[in-house]
Amino acid sequence: MTLIETRSLTKDYGQVKALDRLDLGVEPGIIGLVGANGAGKSTLLKILLGLIPPTAGSASVLGLDVVGEADEIRKVVGYMPEHDCLPPDVGATEFVTHMARISGLPRTAARERTAEVLRHVGLYEERYRQIGGYSTGMKQRVKLAQALAHDPKLLLLDEPTNGLDPTGRDEMLDLIKRTGTEFGISVVVASHLLGEIEQVCTYLLAIDAGHLLQSAPISTFTQRTAVLAVEVEEGADRLAAALAGLGFKARQDEACVLLALDDESLYDAVRDTVAELGLPLVRIQQERRRLEEIFRDDAPAAGGVQ
Repeated sequence: MTLIETRSLTKDYGQVKALDRLDLGVEPGIIGLVGANGAGKSTLLKILLGLIPPTAGSASVLGLDVVGEADEIRKVVGYMPEHDCLPPDVGATEFVTHMARISGLPRTAARERTAEVLRHVGLYEERYRQIGGYSTGMKQRVKLAQALAHDPKLLLLDEPTNGLDPTGRDEMLDLIKRTGTEFGISVVVASHLLGEIEQVCTYLLAIDAGHLLQSAPISTFTQRTAVLAVEVEEGADRLAAALAGLGFKARQDEACVLLALDDESLYDAVRDTVAELGLPLVRIQQERRRLEEIFRDDAPAAGGVQ
């Protein structure tokens, strides 16, 4: 069954088009929904949850229509909002249990499920402390736990690393990845940080100003290019000039020399030239495409050395 499907999905806020005739077809997995702030990510998630109606077009989640079957969608979908939405004067156990019961679980099952998900997110020892005394990272984990409380088939996570330091960000991303793989739950991670998407997701949806830019497996965006990068601690200008003098297409990019990998003899030439010039070599590596190129109007074709 298709995880998410939209057809000409449009959402207007007055004169502003948050989504503009968006067509999607997404299969189960860990999906990255990427775009700049204001690109339409949060609007799309809210429409998929049935929280706001589309202006035009249609959308379905797990085969359920977002307008006519919104209640059924929320029974099988967990949502982690971007904003701070937690009550400060209750403990994590009480809050997550309450959310599980709202989603339809009986009292005993809700408490058992709460203990399970709080252990999964690393808050079991702190489960009775009031949420108001939690750190930002702990609050983000509570939000993830409540999204998991009713054993959903799909998680929608809106900027899940918001406000976290680098260590907390890595821990959250690892937790999201484990949630998708260990629990077998499909996950949509909405983020404006491309590095996060590349770290945990297997599929990418890139939107800009309400339009779909790309929809494909992550591997298709990060495949190897026909560019060899040679990084040296110093003397990159001399290395580029020497290799260009040998007839290779070369250009300098700060401490790197980028070379068109047109001929296998390039490797021997680089080795010999670096040795002859006595340059301190850092790395020789075939470049990969970067996700950032999706949003660059002036990005050269993959593998190009201008």
